Amino acid sequence: MIKQAVNAALHAENIFVPCEVSVLLTDDEGIHALNREFRDTDRATDVLSFPANEFTAGGFNLESAERNPKTGRVVLGDMALSLEHAVAQGKEFGHGTKREIQYLTVHSVLHLLGYDHLDEGEDKRRMRSREKEIMARIEGVREE
Repeated sequence: MIKQAVNAALHAENIFVPCEVSVLLTDDEGIHALNREFRDTDRATDVLSFPANEFTAGGFNLESAERNPKTGRVVLGDMALSLEHAVAQGKEFGHGTKREIQYLTVHSVLHLLGYDHLDEGEDKRRMRSREKEIMARIEGVREE
């Protein structure tokens, strides 16, 4: 399910080269600790993204991107996802845990690819639009 969401996000962004994303599945306590250590934020969140490259949303120069010397794959970065948050949000939004994990994965991959939503303007609208499109692709495809 996570791999499918990562691949859907990459393909939606026209990235078809082998890539690596490290995924940590944790609980609220674990993600809270990561927030304190890396973001100076004293609370749990649903997902954190740690990009390995500085991409501009929609404009990726994969030729200059960091690569794993053993595999040759483009290293996109790391994500940490709170399963505790995903379960709660899946219930809150009425679409279940699986869809919430897929959404949070897509959200994180977009951050790894340079998208952001800190402002309430065009960047946020653009990211939300990409999320909706990618989720529609995922929901239209049955998992094997």
